Amino acid sequence: MLGQLVGEVFGTFILILLGDGVVANVGLAPRLGAAAYNWNTITIGWAFAVIIAVYVSAGVSGAHLNPAVTIALALKRGFPWGKVFPYIIAQMVGAFLGALGVYLVYMDGLKAAGLPNVWCTGPGSVFGQAFWGTAAGAGVAASGGYSFVNAFVAEIFGTAVLMWGILASGDAKNTGLMHNMGPFLVGGTVLAVGLSLGGPSGYAINPARDLGPRLFGLVSGTTGLFSNGYWWIPIVAPIIGGAIGVYLYDWFVTNYLPQK
Repeated sequence: MLGQLVGEVFGTFILILLGDGVVANVGLAPRLGAAAYNWNTITIGWAFAVIIAVYVSAGVSGAHLNPAVTIALALKRGFPWGKVFPYIIAQMVGAFLGALGVYLVYMDGLKAAGLPNVWCTGPGSVFGQAFWGTAAGAGVAASGGYSFVNAFVAEIFGTAVLMWGILASGDAKNTGLMHNMGPFLVGGTVLAVGLSLGGPSGYAINPARDLGPRLFGLVSGTTGLFSNGYWWIPIVAPIIGGAIGVYLYDWFVTNYLPQK
């Protein structure tokens, strides 16, 4: 059990170090300014963050790295409920430490920029400040606002799709993946969610990914992280989406796969 928890801490640390790292790198864009912000770069960076984190930790802990995944696997895949809370704590610790790593790497740029929100999703994130700011500067209407309800729905859909990719990647009765290629399907799923469904909410699709760095941002001095009432959406909606995802996969896929 201790080794499994260490695996979740380390895997989630890598996930956030590289995931929030690409947000900081592109959002701060010290060489090119705000115009360098590129959503495609963010989605590709997060996809490879997932791939590397899963490869590193899967053999030790199963590489959940996400409370929504842990709860969904407990609901429908026999993961012991007694391990759910320890796994979630380990994921939160790893996410917090990963944000600390990003801070140490980008310390000068973050301080010079006034400690912007490179940590978590939703209103006030670097995406909203840099991307829509650039659009307005170019004379384009900044019409990217979405309601909290819309963001909540997007998180549910995004996390359900994530679960479908995760379940398919390890499903020997389905098409199957040879030579340990499962992490690439999971990373590809995250890339697809980011490109296709990520706009309204910033696709947290992982409560630890959002809350752990959000707490670190609060400690480090980033303002407004809990003042707008959004913080609970990336916690609750992914858990709902993960549960829906695992049930739908079984109803629409598992029930129709060969039994031998």
